[in-house]
Parts: sequence; C-alpha cells; structure tokens
Amino acid sequence: MYSTEFRIRVRYAETDQMNVVYHANYITYFEVARTEAIRELGFTYREMEAMGVEMPVTEIIVRYLRSAQYDDILTVKTQLRTLPEKHHIDFYQEIFNEKGKLITSGKVTLFFLDKATKKRSKMPDILRDKLAAYFM
Repeated sequence: MYSTEFRIRVRYAETDQMNVVYHANYITYFEVARTEAIRELGFTYREMEAMGVEMPVTEIIVRYLRSAQYDDILTVKTQLRTLPEKHHIDFYQEIFNEKGKLITSGKVTLFFLDKATKKRSKMPDILRDKLAAYFM
C-alpha cells in the first residue's frame, strides 16, 4: 500500500458565512493531496500529460463527519490500497483536524486516458514502476 500525508491550512476564502469550510473545498483538498502524493513518488501530472496521458476524475464519494474552520491546519492522508491493473486508479483519502479527529473521508476514482484519442489508456510504466515497490 502506498500512503502519504499532506498538511494544508484553511484559508478565509474557503469558508462560508457560518465560518466553516464550504463542502466543495474538501474536494480541492483531496486534489492537492493527490497531486503531492504523485510528486512524492518523483513523478508529476505535468510529466504524465507530456507523455500523452490524462487523468480525469470519474467518481467522487465523500463523507462529511465534522467541520473545519478558518485557520485550521488539516492533514490529508492519501492511500493507494491496490496497485492499479487496468485503466483506472482509486485514491482513498481522509482529512484530519489538528486534534487528530477524522473530519472527512472519501474515495476518488480517476481514469487513464490517451490525451489525443480520449480513449482508455494504461498507467504510464514509469508511474507503475515507482508504485510497484509499495505493493511487494
């Protein structure tokens, strides 16, 4: 299993009139943490796109348990529980507050697509090689 954590501070613009993080911003936090998880492997979305592979989101499941507020420091845990074998990849993500309490959890599925044809593609070999070590 591949697992990583990323910390983010809630900005004022991400909160609503009730001073809590607007629900859609948790999806942005998931995105930032996924991008950083790939970067920690020594690979980037930019490199993948340069290789002709895109990764659109095809499904998001989010469960909201507690709220976060302006200036809170959140920890976003990102996991790949299985090595992708086909044309999609599932990221399991959890967001914790400063007290270590789980506030949001979710699963985000992305597809690998050929940039030119927009048809299913496989995971780039370079990314597969970097991830394989975590699943042995």
